[in-house]
Amino acid sequence: MFTRKLAFPYYLFLLIFILVPLGLVLFFAVTTPDGGVTLTNFERFFTSQYLGILGDSLRIAFLSTLICLLIGYPIAYIIANMKGRARNTMLLLMVIPMWMNFLLRTYAWMTILSRNGLFNQFLALFGHEGFDILFTETAVLLGMVYNFLPFMVLPIYSILVKMDKNVIEAARDLGADSKTVFRKVIFPLSLPGVLSGIMMVFIPAISTFEISLLLGGNKFNLIGNLIEQQFKVTGDWHFGSAMSTILMVIMIVVMIVSNRVEGSREQGGLL
Repeated sequence: MFTRKLAFPYYLFLLIFILVPLGLVLFFAVTTPDGGVTLTNFERFFTSQYLGILGDSLRIAFLSTLICLLIGYPIAYIIANMKGRARNTMLLLMVIPMWMNFLLRTYAWMTILSRNGLFNQFLALFGHEGFDILFTETAVLLGMVYNFLPFMVLPIYSILVKMDKNVIEAARDLGADSKTVFRKVIFPLSLPGVLSGIMMVFIPAISTFEISLLLGGNKFNLIGNLIEQQFKVTGDWHFGSAMSTILMVIMIVVMIVSNRVEGSREQGGLL
């Protein structure tokens, strides 16, 4: 009974800030402005125009997640194998950008990628002409990778740094070279961190709208931008809620698939 009383603030927070907002979103998604029940909002979304934007959002989220994995895994591996102060310094350098406001970090990339920005000024030192990267898909990808890379590095690092070194030494004693040790021992044991990193990058990448709005401009819209426009510009909360519901379903499916993969891997390891 005492434990339940201690948990009351948590249940109250859960009710006010999670369950009630979700309930309102679902309510608006299946109703019309006059209060009638309808599925028209969902039917409206499943047209070629909106499905194309959803496809672009999934593609960009997948590419940013893949790039974060390809860059983040080596970084996490290097940091995990450092010693003492060097490791702490690298972790600090990885975390410090996250202390800055998300919008400020994205605005900084606008300065870097603009026509007269730092990137083109650097190329001009070597006699190269500048590139128009800002307001393109490349700029959106760069912004996503920069902002979400720590969410890939830190989960993988937390697994690698706790890995039993005796297992690695045993593999080497049995004649395995460095590539074989990594392929047969280190990478399989680090998969929980990889899956966590994939989820922590893919889910915000598919729902973000600030990065695509600032770095993509009006030339590049993702599903998050459409949802924002429905609530803040057009005022169609019902259609915006329907799109939000579909996006939540996609996120839940991704989480379920990830958990299933992790569960099957653990059962396979036990067997």
